[in-house]
Amino acid sequence: MTSMPSGVRRILLRSGKSPFTVLPIEDALHQNVIATNAGNLIFSDAAHKILSMPGTEVVSNGMSKDVAAAHRINEEFDAFVVPLANAFRPSFERQLKVLTRLISRLRIPVVVLGVGAQAGLNYNAERLAPIAPTVKEFVSAVLDRSASIGVRGEFTEQYLKDLGFRDVEVIGCPSLFLHGDTLPIRTGDALTHDSRISVNGSHSALRNKRLAALLKRTYADYPDLRFIGQNLSEARQLHWRDMSDPNSSVTSIPTHPSHPLYRDDKVRVYVDPITWIRELSAFDFSFGSRIHGNIAALLAGTPSTVICADARTLELARYFEIPHFKISELPEDMAAADLYAAADFGPLVKGHKERFLRFTGFLAKNGLANTFEHGDGGAEFDARMAELAFPPAVRPWNTADLDSVSNRFNWLHARLDDATRRTDHLERALANARGSGKAAKAVAGAARQSMYRRARRAVGRPIKRALRGAAGS
Repeated sequence: MTSMPSGVRRILLRSGKSPFTVLPIEDALHQNVIATNAGNLIFSDAAHKILSMPGTEVVSNGMSKDVAAAHRINEEFDAFVVPLANAFRPSFERQLKVLTRLISRLRIPVVVLGVGAQAGLNYNAERLAPIAPTVKEFVSAVLDRSASIGVRGEFTEQYLKDLGFRDVEVIGCPSLFLHGDTLPIRTGDALTHDSRISVNGSHSALRNKRLAALLKRTYADYPDLRFIGQNLSEARQLHWRDMSDPNSSVTSIPTHPSHPLYRDDKVRVYVDPITWIRELSAFDFSFGSRIHGNIAALLAGTPSTVICADARTLELARYFEIPHFKISELPEDMAAADLYAAADFGPLVKGHKERFLRFTGFLAKNGLANTFEHGDGGAEFDARMAELAFPPAVRPWNTADLDSVSNRFNWLHARLDDATRRTDHLERALANARGSGKAAKAVAGAARQSMYRRARRAVGRPIKRALRGAAGS
C-alpha cells in the first residue's frame, strides 16, 4: 500500500442510502432512496466502496437538504464527498442552490465526483445560459474547499472553463471503478436466437422511432429478453400500477402496463445495485440509452453498447471508450446482432487502468485515500455485502401472485398503523397542551389537520394505486 498524506477518517457521502441498508421494495419506493433514478445508486455505492478503508467511516447523508445541519457536519466529519450526475441542468437548479448554501457553510473539504452538464448531442450549452450564475456559485463554493472539481467528460470540462474555471479535471464517473483498475468484459461468438439480451431506455429516448423500432425487432428476435427501467415512476407503475406520473402517458416504454413486455413479465427495476449487477452477469449483451444501465452490465462483465441521446451519455461513453452510437445516427434497419458485432471493447478494457489512476490521482490531490491503493481492495466491503439479503427486482403487478399481493398490502397495513399511532400521539399532546384561547385552538386544529393530511399521503395514495392495479389486472 502507498502512503497517503491525508488524515481523513470520517466521510459524509451524498447518497440516497448506504449500500448496507436493506429495505423492502415498498419502503425503498416510498422513501425514494434512488433519488428518482436507480442509476444514482450505482455511482454512490461505488464511491462508498472506494472510500471505505480500515479506520475510515463512510456515512450516507440520505440526500439530506438540511442546510442547518452544517454546524453538525463540521463537527462530526472530516470531508463531504458529493458524487453527481447531470446536475448542471435547469430542472436541477433549485437543488443545486440548496447544495451550494450547505457547502458555503462548511469548513471541511468538499470533493465533487463526476458532475456533468446536460445538453444535446451537438454539445451546445446555450440552453444552460439561464443557470450560469447558479453553476458559478456552486463551483466557486466547491473550489474554495477543494483543489479541483471532477467532471464526467469533455463537454462539461469545456463548459466550466468557458465560465472561467481552471481547476477542472475529467475523471469520468466513479461507477466504473467499482472493481478498481480491472474491468473484465466477456465476449464471444455472434448472438443467437437463444442469447439473453438486456435493453434499457428513457421515456424521451424511446419516443425516438429508430430506438423504438430496434427494441421491437429485438423483442421479436430474442425470446429471452429483459427490459430494465430506472425511474421511480417506472418502479411504481410495476409495483403499484400507479399511473399518476406524467411519464405514464408514454406507451412505447415497456414499463407501461399496455406494453407486450410488461404483460409478458419481461420488465424489471432494481432498488439495489448489487442485485442489478448480479442478475446482469447472466446476460449475453446489453444496449440502450441509459448510461448507468449499461455501466451496470459492464460491471457484471456483460458486453454493452450505449445509444447516446444527449451530451451527458455521449461524453461519458467517449471518455471511457464504451462502444456507442448517437441515436441520431442509428441506422434504421439496425439489429441487436449488428450492435454486438460492431462493438469493440479493446479500448475500454485497455485504457481502464490509466483512467483509474487518473481518478485515484484526483482523490489524492483532494486529500482522499482509496481502498484499492491504501486498503484491502474492497474485500471487507464485498464480504459484508455478500452477507446481506437484498430484495428482488421490482416486477410487474400480478394479482395471480398471491404472495406478492399479500406483501404489498401488509406493508400498506403497517403504514396505516404507523400513521394512526402518530395521529393518536398528536391528539394526546394537544389534549395536554396548556391554554384554551382561540389562538391555541387554531394552532391545535391546524396541527391536527396537517397530521391527517400526512397520514393520507403516506397511506391513502398507495392504497388507491394498489386497488386500481388490482382492478386493472
